[in-house]
Amino acid sequence: MLERIISWSLANRLAVLAGAALWVVAGLLALRALNIDAFPDTTPVQVQVNAYASSLVPEEIERQITFPIELAMSGMPGLAEIRSLSMFGLSQVVVTFADGTDIYFARQLINERLASVELPPEIERPKMGPVSTGLGEVFHYLLVKQPLEGEQDLIRLRIAQDWQVKPALRATRGAAEVNSWGGYEKQYQVRIDPNMIIKYSLTFDEVVKAVEENNRNVGAGNVREGTRSVLVQGLGRTTNVDQIKGIVITARHGVPIRVADVAEVAIGSEIRRGAVTADGKGEVVMGLGFMLMGENTHQVTWAMKDRLEEIKTTLPANVKIETVYDPPSLSITSSKP
Repeated sequence: MLERIISWSLANRLAVLAGAALWVVAGLLALRALNIDAFPDTTPVQVQVNAYASSLVPEEIERQITFPIELAMSGMPGLAEIRSLSMFGLSQVVVTFADGTDIYFARQLINERLASVELPPEIERPKMGPVSTGLGEVFHYLLVKQPLEGEQDLIRLRIAQDWQVKPALRATRGAAEVNSWGGYEKQYQVRIDPNMIIKYSLTFDEVVKAVEENNRNVGAGNVREGTRSVLVQGLGRTTNVDQIKGIVITARHGVPIRVADVAEVAIGSEIRRGAVTADGKGEVVMGLGFMLMGENTHQVTWAMKDRLEEIKTTLPANVKIETVYDPPSLSITSSKP
């Protein structure tokens, strides 16, 4: 048999060479289309449980939040390991399951256990992290403005990230989460003056209650006019500093006492614990894209890059988006799927 093959090959040299050339071309085409991850995902089946309490120190976080959550997670089917982290304002419990456990089954088990956890009433209920893994962080980009003119520019960059870029990328097929780093989160701050509170015989809770109750829209049913029905709505949600200043807290002898009488109202930012800089040119805002567990890194990343190109046209002229990390650029092939 082998002699026949050799004899036929020697007698038909051109056909053999042509066949070899075709196989080489097919191999090169297959290599260009082959999706190879730069970092193959070997992360076990994990679920993060996060809880926030902005005013508690690590010791209280551990005692009031982390330990009750760990206790509730014990004894679940397929449970392999529980690890936790307690730091200022944050409790994080990482629950690891045996290989082969369905991630959605694991999250269902955790969701049922979380319902039985008893926490102090002022603490928000714990939330599970996205359906992603430790290597699901597949896309980094920067929002840059040059020149950068103080805190207000960083607030505007963060607003653009949170309200324009992030929602659009989050809708990409295969995306699990888009996180924001850097900048300042915009806040309308009511800075109460203790001396004015005492002067008007008010309490801190009265001011807080007045601001909360005068910052909402409500429905009021409808009014019929012949054959028409007109919807009635009470518009009370504040949209600027002046409206917050004008909120009435109470009245003394017919004279209203407003928020502006006892507090300074200004646009500020949430307390932050870090910043992002790039190329030695100052601060920027960073976005981190995560893909769903089991998705194809190559396809998800290219989809995010295409969506980012569409978003660029909607941003102000002085705001630029720069891609700083994506796995396809590190892999053997960077061809678009």
